[in-house]
Amino acid sequence: MNENLDSKENIQTQLQEQYLKNLDVLEDGQLIDGVVVQVTPEQVFVDVGYKSEGKIPISEFSVLPKVGDTVSVVLVTKENKHGEVIVSKQKADAQKGWRVLRQAMKDKTPVEGVITKVVKGGFDVDLNGVHAFLPISQSDNQKVDNPEKLIGLKGMFFVERLYSDHKINVVVNRRKYLEETLDKNRDKFFEEVSIGDTVTGTVKSFTSFGAFIDLGGFDGLLHINDMSWGHVTRPKDFVKKGQEIKVKVVRLDPEEKRINLSIKHFTEDPWLHFEDKYHVNDIVKGKVTKLTDFGAFIELEDGIEGLAHVSEFSWTRKINKPSEVVKIGDEIECMILGYDIQAGRVSLGIKQTKDNPWNTIEEKYPVGTKLTRKVVKITNAGAFVELDEGIDAFLAIEDWSWTKSPKRFGGELAEGQEIEFVVLECSATNRRIRVGVKQLGENPWEKFAAAHKIGSVLEGEVSSITDFGVFVRTEEGVDGLIYRTNLVESKEETFEDAVKKYNVGDKIKVFVTDVNTAKGKLSFSVREVKQRAQMEEMSQYMSSQSDDGDDAYNPFADLLKKN
Repeated sequence: MNENLDSKENIQTQLQEQYLKNLDVLEDGQLIDGVVVQVTPEQVFVDVGYKSEGKIPISEFSVLPKVGDTVSVVLVTKENKHGEVIVSKQKADAQKGWRVLRQAMKDKTPVEGVITKVVKGGFDVDLNGVHAFLPISQSDNQKVDNPEKLIGLKGMFFVERLYSDHKINVVVNRRKYLEETLDKNRDKFFEEVSIGDTVTGTVKSFTSFGAFIDLGGFDGLLHINDMSWGHVTRPKDFVKKGQEIKVKVVRLDPEEKRINLSIKHFTEDPWLHFEDKYHVNDIVKGKVTKLTDFGAFIELEDGIEGLAHVSEFSWTRKINKPSEVVKIGDEIECMILGYDIQAGRVSLGIKQTKDNPWNTIEEKYPVGTKLTRKVVKITNAGAFVELDEGIDAFLAIEDWSWTKSPKRFGGELAEGQEIEFVVLECSATNRRIRVGVKQLGENPWEKFAAAHKIGSVLEGEVSSITDFGVFVRTEEGVDGLIYRTNLVESKEETFEDAVKKYNVGDKIKVFVTDVNTAKGKLSFSVREVKQRAQMEEMSQYMSSQSDDGDDAYNPFADLLKKN
């Protein structure tokens, strides 16, 4: 019995000695391993081989341990004033983290961390218990407009700087990791993917010419022309931001690092069967999709779009802008004028769906046709009257009146006024129609010329008096001019004296000196009338002298012969 007691006491003594020996080895600040012996809602108890367990707050664990798990801790103090051993898992994590960071910087390998908050000039990053600084310029491979959005982001970082100045200081770089990862993924894409392959991506952003698709950290372009065989105005009508879509690879350029994608190539090109459905001179229906200064684009079907040039809109009207005739969304008929399958072009005409009125215009309005129509436009040279819709005839000022010669119509005509006229010329080839008003009546100049020859004497009425002569109106209604030199009756008389004899409305006898029916001009003379009267008096006198005797001398005989 005594022997057994002695044996137990010896064992206990040995254990105490071993424990004290181990305790002497431990030092404050040393990193040691402990075993979890108890987990409560507030603390985790760890046996580190001392007379009491170390207590670690639950908050220091990202993953709650189980009883029996081994946990690394730092021995803060072997025994405080209450006889308790103080340990810290947080400091142990920091020490291990420091070793990992130092090795990562040496090996140039990334480490995992979480962006926890925004600080001056950048972010605070938790690298498994070690706080590091992330400059905002190195936080992303794109411009960071809203730093708050990166808080809570878990990612990989390169250790840029690692040094101690009373405390650990770490500077990390996320941008470099993203760019290297992007380059690796893109290089892998170019190695493994071929033109025609189908890949999956996410719609990232839009531009006026298409959408960028995220293919795993790098972008491919889905051009607006590759969204549909038909007309595309807004990329957002075909794909949505954040949408995961399947796209076909249609172009790869490893040197420029460009990738072009398509969704329209999942369907067949409609141009392959164009000639089976469409032919030149076919009348087809289409939808107006776009207007330009030079014409309208018309979609015949999804992927088949043609251009109707503004010159092909109307047979008769001059169209300045397509919007005068059609608008986007209109369903209209048009004719196929030509096409180029290789270029994907179709030439269309709108006016060709209707009869050309110029083809029958000469039959409808032959020369000599008398009409009454409305004046639609007045210009300096004349006026336009509307014959049919879109077809106007021109009335020149010189065709307005036989006797009046206005420089412009002015008060003679007004737009909207209806007038009677006769067709003078009708040319479908030149698309020109001329009409006249004066031709409705007899030409008074020709009537005058038929009644009065040069050298005849007639009576007219003074219609106007000017500095260069006096105008006299005849009974035919035309005016002739007595020039200054033909108004005086003798060499001694001046024009100023002669013109005082006349007033507007006076009756006057004139001698016809010139008749020009083509130009509508007459020239008269008063002096010739006076001379003619003198000659007749001399003739009568000579006749009376002849009756008195044949041998009588007549001093006027020679004068009469000369005249």
